[in-house]
Amino acid sequence: MSIHSTLAAIACVAVLSACAGAPPAPPVPAPPTLAALLAQAEAALAARQEARAIGILKQATLAFPREKAPWLRAAQVSFDCHQYGEAITFAQAALERDPDDIKAHSIAAVSGLRVSSQALRDLAHKNNVTGPVKTEAQQLAKLLRTSIGGDIIVPVKRPLPRQPALKPRVADEDDPFRLLREDMARNGSAAK
Repeated sequence: MSIHSTLAAIACVAVLSACAGAPPAPPVPAPPTLAALLAQAEAALAARQEARAIGILKQATLAFPREKAPWLRAAQVSFDCHQYGEAITFAQAALERDPDDIKAHSIAAVSGLRVSSQALRDLAHKNNVTGPVKTEAQQLAKLLRTSIGGDIIVPVKRPLPRQPALKPRVADEDDPFRLLREDMARNGSAAK
């Protein structure tokens, strides 16, 4: 055996022994399922950690972009937290995945109304509801009245008119049924 072949054999043995001695790489954990992420979000909500729940739901939307469920749940949580702009965004994303979802339509519509109402209140407070803004607000109010089927969007509380006090009626001691006969006579029936 020549020196070259001996060195080659030693190098092969060294390489093979180095591979055999290396520990195996730890297994890569499987990514969480949609159900697991939704369960984590619900657990965060139960612990009153709304911001954490929204973060988990956003993670679910990234991991499962075609699924409607995380978008819709994020819309509902945002709405419940009075984050109407985010609620609209999440609801519209849910509607892209299911255009017939009534809950997503409702969240988007009511959130939009809440944002609009606040903006109009702010403008009215500054006495700046004039011109095209006022006209458009009036048109929207008319559309709302038509949509919900009423003339009044926000009921006005008015005091009830005062009723005159009724005089107490007392029955005759001799005829305890006189009041009953009088009432029947006024109503068109005759007492027998």
